[in-house]
Amino acid sequence: VPAAWQRPYLNVFKHFRVEEWKRSAREGDVAALTDARLKGTVYRIRGSVPASSYLQLPRTGTQSLGLAGRYLYLLFRPMPRKHFVVHLDVATEENQVVRISFSNLFKEFKSTATWLQFPFVCGAAKGSTADRAARTSRRGLVGAAPADVRWTCLVLDLHSILSLYLNRRYGHLKSVKLCSNLLVKNLCTSDLVFDPGVTFSEAQQADLACRGVAPMPREMAFPVPKGEKWHDLYDYIRFPSEGSKLPYDSIQKSCLGPVAVSEDPVQQLPQPVTLTKAVRDRLSLIHQITSPKAVSASWRR
Repeated sequence: VPAAWQRPYLNVFKHFRVEEWKRSAREGDVAALTDARLKGTVYRIRGSVPASSYLQLPRTGTQSLGLAGRYLYLLFRPMPRKHFVVHLDVATEENQVVRISFSNLFKEFKSTATWLQFPFVCGAAKGSTADRAARTSRRGLVGAAPADVRWTCLVLDLHSILSLYLNRRYGHLKSVKLCSNLLVKNLCTSDLVFDPGVTFSEAQQADLACRGVAPMPREMAFPVPKGEKWHDLYDYIRFPSEGSKLPYDSIQKSCLGPVAVSEDPVQQLPQPVTLTKAVRDRLSLIHQITSPKAVSASWRR
């Protein structure tokens, strides 16, 4: 359970005062700039080699963020026609450190007892050629981000990721490393599920609080012009999806067709991608073998 200072959510960039670069580190071409669409400060991280340009929290590898919120929210936009990499170091309840990485450079899911690598499939603007291709081919957008890639709210359920893929119990988030090429608005941790497409009044009317769902805090929200809908402008990806009991082999928005308008906005959340045989095989191994050493040896074969 997160400490009181981390509830109901923690604005990571604000709390650790990223702009001062005292409790965070930057390397290469990292700059703060004003984004016209978001009407606020974002951090641009760019470079030809992801490992050479990055924003890192905390400042050194010997420190730990110590954030216990179940969900990590990353508000970001991959740079068009570029690749990016994100590394998250998390600790299990047994204090084993596991790295969770995702990138549009990765072609397939890979895993060991201490490292999970997920391909990230970038979304395109609704109705665009790239968007239509993605709806018909799950692999349509693997690789460099499309020219019209959108701002994305990525919600990572760290508890479920460790449980599903490694049969481990989540302890806390130790560090975050955001590598080129991307724009980042903020990071947030919480035990609550925030749905950015739901307004405060809609949340009250639907009594979503009893289901652990809340509207996105204003300081973390993307702006929505009057008359527009959030999901028409931005992407929302929850990974793994709500209620998922099986691991999946990539992180991406659902490529299903438009969802009919519902009285319950939460039912419009993206669904998981198709499960591949490779991941089914890994799931079988996970349930059979719980020793980290044994798991690593089995997956190397």
